Amino acid sequence: MITPVIGTKGSAGLTVSAGDLAVNIGSGSLEVFATPVMTMLMEKAACNCIQQFLEGDETTVGTELAVKHTSATPEGMKVTAEAVLTEVNGRELIFEVSAADEAGPIGCGTHHRFLVFGEKFTAKTKSKLK
Repeated sequence: MITPVIGTKGSAGLTVSAGDLAVNIGSGSLEVFATPVMTMLMEKAACNCIQQFLEGDETTVGTELAVKHTSATPEGMKVTAEAVLTEVNGRELIFEVSAADEAGPIGCGTHHRFLVFGEKFTAKTKSKLK
């Protein structure tokens, strides 16, 4: 891995569709943007943030996510998540994450990812099936 630069930012976005609503993914009963989809977008932003520093078979996996979902978003609105690399501890990468819709902030928190080698990690995971 190329040494990551603290302060590097990554983002990811989407327009909220029916498939992103809490009522349709089983995380609630309302037709609002689902928290699990918001956290997925935050993780995607972190992946996009660190991608430029990875080499060869390197990738990262999420290991911890602590977020607050502070405002509801209706179907049809655009949501953007941002991740900022704040700390590197060996192979552990720590990010501040946030999300906003077109009306303002909707969530924030921290996210930890860990550097792994894709083939080795996948093989170890699949060995659980034996």
